[in-house]
Order: sequence, then structure tokens, then C-alpha cells
Amino acid sequence: MDETSPLLGYRADVGPAIPSPNLRPRHQELIPTPCGPIKSWSELSCRLKFYFCFTIASLLVLLGLTIASINMQQLDPGISEEDNLAVSLIQLVGILFCIYYIGRGILQDNRQELLKFLLSVLVLMVRSVVNFCVLTPQGKKELLVRFVCIMSLGVAHLVCSTLLICTPNMMAFRVGGALESLQDQYFLLNRCFSLVTFDLQAQLSLCILLTTSDPSITTQNSIILGVGVFWACLTAGVGAVGVLRESKLLVVVFMVQNLPQAAFFAYLMYTIVVKWHKDTSFTLEAAAVTGATISLVIKLVLIWSLVRLVKSFGQGLRERMSAPG
Repeated sequence: MDETSPLLGYRADVGPAIPSPNLRPRHQELIPTPCGPIKSWSELSCRLKFYFCFTIASLLVLLGLTIASINMQQLDPGISEEDNLAVSLIQLVGILFCIYYIGRGILQDNRQELLKFLLSVLVLMVRSVVNFCVLTPQGKKELLVRFVCIMSLGVAHLVCSTLLICTPNMMAFRVGGALESLQDQYFLLNRCFSLVTFDLQAQLSLCILLTTSDPSITTQNSIILGVGVFWACLTAGVGAVGVLRESKLLVVVFMVQNLPQAAFFAYLMYTIVVKWHKDTSFTLEAAAVTGATISLVIKLVLIWSLVRLVKSFGQGLRERMSAPG
């Protein structure tokens, strides 16, 4: 091949510093964060940016309506049934967690967080329907705006989040590289981290339900519930740090911390069972048993996943997650 060939001529014109379009990266460097690497805002498509902003704005609107409803119920408790305060507080916690779920779900291409967001929105809609149906005409009038917003926005989020879950992504490859073992470890780590936060949401909702639904709650029970909330937050923090830092010691501590929580659940169930014969309504009992069962299932799946994850600690995934690119 002589020096006047088109290929050599193209190289001379372009220069070695400018890569061929086929060799240029199709994505930018990942940004390391305490919760794992995320994509930069400029890397998101216009449609994804629009949906993200729309979701955050709609959740903030629901958050404002929920806070206004809580303030109204606090100022005049007689305007609606007592269990509405519990529902409003649980919805408040759910909305805050949804903001966290959609943030990680989109910026990390995390299907598990998107799935939790979808489930949280679905539970929020079902709870709103059930609560709205049992309200008095006056209560329905006062909560109509919040109910309409939850249902209309919920349907839109269910459709959009389902489409996002079905969309393929390359996040596991970008973090773990071409090794399938590291990609599987990345998925497992995300599952454990997601279950830790999901378990925290379930426990907080259960504590709120029991605290606000019993007007005759004693000071001793209030202290126990307060300690339970603090212990749940502390346990979730230890579990999250242990998973992200690949610390076997913290994971063991997290598992040990779940033992007092099991005793706490047993105590909550006892306080519910002793009241079953005092009224003809079993709404509180059914909600408490359902919440405790869901939390127990989450814990069992989480512990099983942690046992599998600990075996893969120290294989290089942590270094890849903390490095940009």
C-alpha cells in the first residue's frame, strides 16, 4: 500500500487524537456516590429527564396535600376518623421513599428500585381507594382533591415505570465489566441494598399504624414504639453501610440487630391480640398482621440474599463501584 492511499490520507487529515466515530464511547463516566455509581444528568435522554422532573414534581404535590391533610386532622380531630391520620402518615412516609426510589431507579438504571417505586405507588393507590370508600360524606369531600391526585398521577406512574422496567440497560456491564460474575454480584448487591430500605419503610409504616390508631396508648408503649423506630433506622443504616462497603462484620451485626426486632414484632402482635375482643372492627388487627407478615417476608429474603452476597465480598466490585467510568 503506497502513501497516497485513501486510508492513510484519512489518518493524516483526522489525526491520531480524534477517534473514529465507531470508537467513541456512547456514554459518559459514572459518578461515584455513597449509594453506588450514578449516571450524569447530561447522559439522560430528554424524555427521561422530563419524566424524572414530572415524577418529582407530582410527588412533591402529593406530599404537600398529605401534610395539609395531617395538619387539618391535628387541628380538628373530629372532622374524620382516627384511622385517617394513620393512613395520612403512612402515605407521607411512602411518598418520601418513592422520591428516593425514583431517584436511584433512573440515575442508576436500577430495575429493583423502579419495581419498589411501582409497588409503593400501587399500594398507595389501593390504600387510598379503601380509605376513601369507608369515609363519611364529609370526610370524602375534604379528601377528594388528594384522592383524585393520587389516582390520576398513580395511573401515569404505573404505566411509565413499567415501561422503564422493561427497557434494557447496561449499568451492570458498565460497573462490573465483561465478567458475568461481577455483574451478578452487582445485581445481588443492589437487591440487598433495596431490601434494606424496603424493610425500613415497612417497619416505619407498621409503627405509625399502631401508634396513631390507639388513642389510649400508654406512655410505656409510646417509649417502646419510639425505641423501635430508632432501632429500625439504626439497623437499616448498619445494613446499608455493610453492604456497600463489603464489611462482613457489619453484615453480621445487622443480622444480630434483627433479633430484637423480632421480639419487637412479637410485642406489637401481643398488644393487638389482647384488644381483639374489645370491639367488632378488625381493621387495625388485619393491617397490623399484614404489615408484620410483609416485613417478616422481606427480612427472610434479605438474610438469604446477604448470605449469598457475603461469599462474593473482596472480588473487586467495591473498587469498580467507587471508581468513575
